[in-house]
Amino acid sequence: MTPAARLEKLVRDTATVLLPEKTRNWIRAQQRRYKLQSVPVGGVDFGGLRRLSPISAIFGKDRDLLTIERYYIEQFLQTHSADIKGRCLEMGDPAYTKKFGGAKVTQADVLNYVEGNPQATIVADLTDAPHIPDNSFDCIIITQTLQMIFEVDKAIATLARILKPGGVVLCTSHGMTRVARREGVDDWGEYWHFTTQSKRRLFHAHFPKGNVQVSTVGNVFTCICNLHGLGASEIDPVELNTHDPNYEMLVLVRAMKPLP
Repeated sequence: MTPAARLEKLVRDTATVLLPEKTRNWIRAQQRRYKLQSVPVGGVDFGGLRRLSPISAIFGKDRDLLTIERYYIEQFLQTHSADIKGRCLEMGDPAYTKKFGGAKVTQADVLNYVEGNPQATIVADLTDAPHIPDNSFDCIIITQTLQMIFEVDKAIATLARILKPGGVVLCTSHGMTRVARREGVDDWGEYWHFTTQSKRRLFHAHFPKGNVQVSTVGNVFTCICNLHGLGASEIDPVELNTHDPNYEMLVLVRAMKPLP
């Protein structure tokens, strides 16, 4: 965000807090009357974004670029790479365990919901997995998965149960993004998009509040670009790394199981 934009936001936010609603409405009316908006009505140039279908309908995978979501996910895992150690569990494949855990990982397990994944060491439904022993894993990486589970609270309860004391769950989920449907491919779809408030309540039910860190990434521009399936490298790094809590593209959670 530029200094001018930061100043404008500060003035706007301060006015919202201090000025009575009647005064704010009068100011907005004068802005409309005399076309004093920062971008006058009718003055937006939509350019290549004026279209009713996304630039890429499959999250940018057809553009052969690292997607914006994956950029943020990898940034999050890199930040918490010290947690990825010992016996680790990841969903679907062990790619992030290997990339960010490396030699710190002594055993890399992979959970899959259905049979047939050659990389899976565990086949289980996280909402009901009594065959996975308690206190099994030092780290669980669960990226872009919880939104696909209808009984999400039960899944988080399982994550807490199978995590070792002192172990960490690193979780990312959709916030403001397109729907990732898989209906007709298997028997799961996408049921939820989360906010920081919902993620806190869900994880606080199974982890002490002081052991749960919830954050978000994204801003209005990166959300628009992500909806169109653009790649992370197509956006200026300053724009990509400016985060506005009002535009939660992804909701990120680090939750640690307390020691006895």
